[in-house]
Amino acid sequence: MPTLKKIVKLSGRGIHSGLPVNIVIRPSKKPGIFFRRTDLDKKDLIPATFDNVGDTKMRNTTIGNKDGAHVQTIEHLMAALFMAKIDSAVIDIDGPETPILDGSAVQFYNALINAGVTAGKLKQIIVKRPVIVRARDIIRQLPFKVRFQIFIMNLLSGRKSDGFVRLSPSENSKLNICATLVYKEKIIGRQTYEYSYDGTKKSETNFIKNVARARTFGKYSEWEYLKAHGMGRGADETNVIALNNRGDGTLNCVFWPDEFVRHKIIDALGDMFTSGGFVVGNLDSYKGSHALNNLVLIKLFSNPDNYEIKEGK
Repeated sequence: MPTLKKIVKLSGRGIHSGLPVNIVIRPSKKPGIFFRRTDLDKKDLIPATFDNVGDTKMRNTTIGNKDGAHVQTIEHLMAALFMAKIDSAVIDIDGPETPILDGSAVQFYNALINAGVTAGKLKQIIVKRPVIVRARDIIRQLPFKVRFQIFIMNLLSGRKSDGFVRLSPSENSKLNICATLVYKEKIIGRQTYEYSYDGTKKSETNFIKNVARARTFGKYSEWEYLKAHGMGRGADETNVIALNNRGDGTLNCVFWPDEFVRHKIIDALGDMFTSGGFVVGNLDSYKGSHALNNLVLIKLFSNPDNYEIKEGK
């Protein structure tokens, strides 16, 4: 059960609430990643697990009870914990949302590594049989009015609800992620990026060099709408790649032309770590989302024949 050697403290703003938030990541002997809301009277531990994901509609992963003790936007921190090989920690947080920092995973990762990590291996969840979930599976669960609105929006925009996420057995004992984005905005268009993790220093270095700094993104023209609906109030050019209104450029610089899809690797890594370990398998994400990432884990664990668990040390 690898954990931190000392406490890590970080402060920032929530990307949706815009409010200041402080987190204290504490070493723990209890297996698992847990959050604890220090701003609430009831300070129960909130497990950061796939079966405790309560909401993904705000373009993030939220754990806990949305109307009670919950924490939003955990995916970047979870990706950093995974890459640092930390599977035991208690995270005290004084608000409902983790700090966005620079919109990537790199500051979380650096803080964890600088604190030091005890020796140990992550539990492995080995995919034995393919499982796939599709965007239409999620849409079917929505009320008719919402489904109709999605249909009209897709009709007007030319977009299709044909996204999917698939987990299948890996032949190389790695987590192999292939993520594809398809956007009408010319600055994005169709982008594909592949990343493999096997627990070695080489794959960790690859993450730091080519993925960790990739930031979340959004269209500048959407910000006012998002803010009016309680989202994106902490977003600015320091933590989000802002697409211009024409969709053919950005208002701030990008580290790579395909930084958009590289950020989806961070999201996928963070969401997969809610499995409680290192998912060994092929993850194919086409127009993926946090909702699909969560649903594919639910489907994986719905049948014991789909996976095998090897405990870490």
